[in-house]
Amino acid sequence: MKPFVVNNHDRLVFPANFLGELDFSVIDDLEQFTAIVGRDFEAKAPTGTDILERVTNGAYESRFALLRDMSQNLFWVNRYTLTMFEKRPTRWRDLPRHRADVFLPLLTPWRDGDKKIRAVADAFATLPTTWDEETERRIFDLLFDVYGNRRHHATELPAVKPTVEQFLTTPGAQTFVVPHHDPDYPVFSFTEILDAHAERPELEALTRWAMVLHNQYPWDRAATELRTAEEIGDDEYVIAFHPRNRDVEQFLDRATGARPARRGRLSTQSDPVEPVAPLPPIRVREAFAVQPKVEALAVVRGEHVCSNDDVVRNSAFSWSPMSADEIAAKTGIDQRRYTELDIEDLAWAAAVRALEHSGRDRSEIGAVLVATCTSERLIPSLSTWLSGRLGLLQTHCSADIIAACAGLPYGLSEAVRQLQEVNRPVLLVCVEKFSDKIGNVRTSRMIFGDGAAAMVIAPAAEGERGDVDLLQTYASGPDTQVNSIIWPNPEFDNDITVYGPEVKALVARYLAQMIDELTEQAGPDGEGTMLEAVDLIVPHQANKTMILQLAGKAGLSADQLYFNIESMGNVSAASIPIALFDSVADGVVAGRTRVFAPGFGAGAVGGYAVLEIDPAVMAPEVHLDPTAAAVAEPAVAPTSDDVRIAFGE
Repeated sequence: MKPFVVNNHDRLVFPANFLGELDFSVIDDLEQFTAIVGRDFEAKAPTGTDILERVTNGAYESRFALLRDMSQNLFWVNRYTLTMFEKRPTRWRDLPRHRADVFLPLLTPWRDGDKKIRAVADAFATLPTTWDEETERRIFDLLFDVYGNRRHHATELPAVKPTVEQFLTTPGAQTFVVPHHDPDYPVFSFTEILDAHAERPELEALTRWAMVLHNQYPWDRAATELRTAEEIGDDEYVIAFHPRNRDVEQFLDRATGARPARRGRLSTQSDPVEPVAPLPPIRVREAFAVQPKVEALAVVRGEHVCSNDDVVRNSAFSWSPMSADEIAAKTGIDQRRYTELDIEDLAWAAAVRALEHSGRDRSEIGAVLVATCTSERLIPSLSTWLSGRLGLLQTHCSADIIAACAGLPYGLSEAVRQLQEVNRPVLLVCVEKFSDKIGNVRTSRMIFGDGAAAMVIAPAAEGERGDVDLLQTYASGPDTQVNSIIWPNPEFDNDITVYGPEVKALVARYLAQMIDELTEQAGPDGEGTMLEAVDLIVPHQANKTMILQLAGKAGLSADQLYFNIESMGNVSAASIPIALFDSVADGVVAGRTRVFAPGFGAGAVGGYAVLEIDPAVMAPEVHLDPTAAAVAEPAVAPTSDDVRIAFGE
């Protein structure tokens, strides 16, 4: 997990975006590691030669672009030390000669380094300020202290460094030497880096980059030389590289053949097959004896707003430049909501409020279902944990449903089936917490947020019309679309990743299939089509720009669709029920309304519900307060009157 931090300026900070650390427990071999470094450190980074050419050709219009190139170049230069090693200045006489876990970098002098350094200094002096003279000068001074004292060529640096013994037996090998070393050489503390502050978001990101890069060289950089072993005095210092942790040590053993490589996969890809017959949607009023009635819908949002400016001020060095306005244009999102609380807290708060609003005693609940794809809780499952925390001594079923962005149709379908068996209310919670699972993957950071919604779905009274007309769920290939969204993804340091073209393909395919089915299905009373009977479409809030494009191709108009993605982002399983809630709050749904709610996403799952929404079922919203003291839970199953929200309202 990679949680955000709220700094002393009350701003969100994402440490994973500037630290450059990797989890080597999920990296199998040197080939995989090389691909990761190539993508995150090399693909966007200019070499010193590239920067010189851009200066010479007048490619820089102002200082920001030059500062950004300097930063990305230095992250690339430090691509292996940032990820794998700690640098420890060590007196030559004290350096272990025969240990397998102490390394010395083998370095080649930087060709034309003086020329490239002078070009950067001259360019900064002549280029106009982009936004803020003082801040840009401060960033340049930090970066140039590193860039201007760089001694070595960086293009052909090896990932696996030589041990001291290997260095000593390599003719002509050169490494860093510092004649004298101050162990108190100043570096920035982690808190100082978190609290870096600039009014312009892009400059705040660059400030943190510069501070991290400064910390990579905690010695007198101007006095640093490259020398061979014979030229090093006993009391002079070299820069010994030590593995950051045990996972790096074990990776180095695998990379050098000291340990065997890990096993590969046993499974192979099968040829795709069509179903023996299409699977039609379920007409709930005809298929089931017990009709479902939605008695309550409660919503909980993350307590922190993460604006597009917050995303920009936390830009990772692996990102291309993108402004807040460009993020909005690409995704339709202006902000998303994050929480410091655990996903369990979101689920519990929404569940309690939904139960209170429904007027149901918890002893009446027959099943608890939780739709989520971001729970870290496997044993016990989030649903069983929630059942226990609510004091339920028995349910017919407490189960998690991992259907990602189709969580509502999957969860509602299972809730309706449970009603047939228990004939008691079912508690359905759709909840996600993405903010600590994104890391430095920009596509995911732009899109995902945190939130929860809980619904109480109860048996309708004898002879009463239920609220659900139609239910449909899908899961299907091809394999590329099944793997279009992955978490955890070891290729991206176990961060959640989104492969846009594949996602767009599966959404287009499912949306066309859904529209066809609604056109083929008769309306609720047997007249017209189900599509004609729909008053409003509340889709999964994936990407507004993409959904509107695909909806247009499917024959839908923008005024038929409701979105709240501008303020919530994509909350996967929770996105549709939160959007239903907001459609009432925004006055779009003012009375009983028939809604088509389609969802589609990770795992190439999809589904939809056609249901009627009554504004009266919406519970007063829960406002989270992470500093509030928790309420002690009774030891036995309490009544709903005993439950109180442990959050400020």
